Amino acid sequence: MTPPSVRVSEIFFSLQGESSRVGLPTVFIRLTGCPLRCAWCDTEYAFTGGETRTIAEVVAEAGRQGTRTVCVTGGEPLAQKNCLPLLAALCDAGFDVSLETSGALDIGGVDARVSRIMDLKAPGSGEADKNRWDNLPLLTAHDEVKIVVADRADYEWARGIIAEHRLADRCPVLLSPVQGKLAPGELADWILADRLPVRFQLQLHKVLWGNMRGK
Repeated sequence: MTPPSVRVSEIFFSLQGESSRVGLPTVFIRLTGCPLRCAWCDTEYAFTGGETRTIAEVVAEAGRQGTRTVCVTGGEPLAQKNCLPLLAALCDAGFDVSLETSGALDIGGVDARVSRIMDLKAPGSGEADKNRWDNLPLLTAHDEVKIVVADRADYEWARGIIAEHRLADRCPVLLSPVQGKLAPGELADWILADRLPVRFQLQLHKVLWGNMRGK
């Protein structure tokens, strides 16, 4: 029987730039492919290409990096059917695993040991109609919601969604500005003015290295 495999864009070791794990040395496993085309996407190179590798090979390479913290990202990793067994295999191997997903695809099958970092798409992304709202009741305190904000309209949309779905009562919520579109201080001021129950974040990897691939 052919061993299960995934299409991998890249595997690299860096600092986590987002989520509550920001700053942690992390192995990133970036899977190829994404059904979304967000206006501010910074990983378009992962839409196509990559290399087919068995799950066992991917887990073994992660193990050679010397850290327990692993992030499976994309693209949209859940667009590959074997993402789910990859996540389970990483957990079985003793890794502390997070999944970065757009939230456009069902997260219900993700191994319960995985922290699901779900990126709700604001209108400025051009993909807000792809949000899968049925995912929200599945979130737990082990998960996180991220919303990237391009302007005041996106912020007001995010504020409304956070209130309507009581997201901050369910899991941590993180807001970040689109680099080059919204001044970080402006978003910070809005959050403070509204006393919004969220965590402000910048993409640490971009502060350190810009848009360098593999960082």
